Formats: sequence, C-alpha cells, structure tokens
Amino acid sequence: MRILHLSDTHIERTDAPDKNGVNATDSLRLMLTELRHQRDVDAVVVTGDIADDGAVEAYTAVRELVGDFARRLGAPVFYTTGNHDERDAFGKVLGSGHPEPELVLDSEASERAAVSTVGGWRLVTLDSLVPGKVYGELSRRQLDWLRGVLGQSQSSERGTVLAFHHPPISLAVSATQPHFGLRNPEELAEAIRGSDVRVVLTGHYHLQLFGLLESVPVWVTPGVVSRVDLTAAPGTERAVRGASASLVELGGATGPMFHTFHARDPRAHETVHEMDEEQVRAFVEREA
Repeated sequence: MRILHLSDTHIERTDAPDKNGVNATDSLRLMLTELRHQRDVDAVVVTGDIADDGAVEAYTAVRELVGDFARRLGAPVFYTTGNHDERDAFGKVLGSGHPEPELVLDSEASERAAVSTVGGWRLVTLDSLVPGKVYGELSRRQLDWLRGVLGQSQSSERGTVLAFHHPPISLAVSATQPHFGLRNPEELAEAIRGSDVRVVLTGHYHLQLFGLLESVPVWVTPGVVSRVDLTAAPGTERAVRGASASLVELGGATGPMFHTFHARDPRAHETVHEMDEEQVRAFVEREA
C-alpha cells in the first residue's frame, strides 16, 4: 500500500498571495508537479486545513488540482477537515471526504468521518475540528463510532489506516505543538487498543514528525503551503517557504515506512512569518 500524504494546503478564496506574500495555490501546483513521477500510488490522502478561510471556491480549487493529479495515477483521493476548514462548505464540495464511502458517520454536528477499503486496507477518516479553535478533539460520538467500525466481526484484510488533522503527539521543544494538537489522545488510544489500526496519519504542525500512540505509528506530514522551522530560538516560532508532502508505504517486512518530499522552490527557506516569545504567549493564551 502506497499513500501520497498531503496536508495544510491553506488555499485562499482567490488565486492570490496571502498577507505573508505566499500564494498557496502556487505552492500546491508546485508540489503536485514535483510528484508527477510517482508510480504505483494506491491512494492520495489530504489531512485537513484544505481551505484557509473555509470558502467553497477553495475546496473546488483543491478538488480540481488534486483530482486531476490523482486521476493520472489512477488513485482515489480522501480528505479530512482541519481547524481552518468549515464543515458545510467542505461537505458541499467534498461530501464525506471519500469518493465512494462504505460507511459515513451520522452526526448532529455534521462531523465528516467515513470508511472506505483500498487494496485490502480499511481507510478511516475522522474529524478533529473544533470550530473557532486551533487545537483539535475527537468527539465521544466519533470515538464510539470508531470503536464500532474497528470492532466489526470481520476485520479488514490487511489492517486499518486512520487519518485526521490534529496529531495526538507533540514535540516539547516547539512553542505551540503541546498546546495545539489533539486534546484527547488518551481517549483515542483507548479506542484503538487491541484493534487492527496499523498507522495514524495527521498534519497541522507543518513539519514532519514521527511517534507512537498505543504502540501504533503516528506520522505527521509537513505542510504544502509552508513549513515550521524549529531552529528558531526557544519560545519563538518561525515558518518558512517550502512545499512538502510524504510517501507512506504499508505492509512488507519493513513497513510502515515514511519518506518526505520537498519541492524545489528557488525561494525555499525564506521566512514567511515569525513570532517572538511575547507573541507566542499571547497566541497560545488566546487560542487555548
């Protein structure tokens, strides 16, 4: 199983640079162009923050760009929500996030979660969006639903892949990650304990990160629109130019394996924005 994993496209309502001078659509186009030589891809997974402001026009642009790219590979595309996304607009354009879902969560909050099977692998997308907040949480409704999916009498042929936006892991050296990841990782760990979940795919942090949850590998793919540079001074945060994506290989004697692609951007590593310690503290206090 080979998955191209993208996240944090942050497409704007119009094809124009944002307040930091970055054209998110150009970053996505560049990343997809750099990935054009990939072969034997079974699925493309985009883990949230698809639209920067939740606009229908942004979801439509991503659906067209990523969809055209994936069709050339013969691979289905799966989407999840992120903290910048808006559920109704997401649903109008992307539906459940799956092209032909086998099961969709019935939620009063319109949470976007669904199940599909690809090459014998069960792919489950969840919705960690908390409207108006940077951090994420998986609702009790979703976790109960997930237990039901994983507890079905017939397990998936090869295992289950979970995909959502907010990582259940974080780096203490980051000024923001410990505050803005998934708020209830312990509840997720309990829900997947003893199941056939083989890997958890997330985004949100704009940099690659690997860890474990209940002995299950957790992969955080870097952002398409930009990436966070942790060489900045302690307590500060710096984001730089540079579109990135991941290849996830499952199965085989050495799987899972993770590889990061970095687009060849002539302006890569230029600072996009930087927050000093006071700005970071104010940001954390405001969003917590």
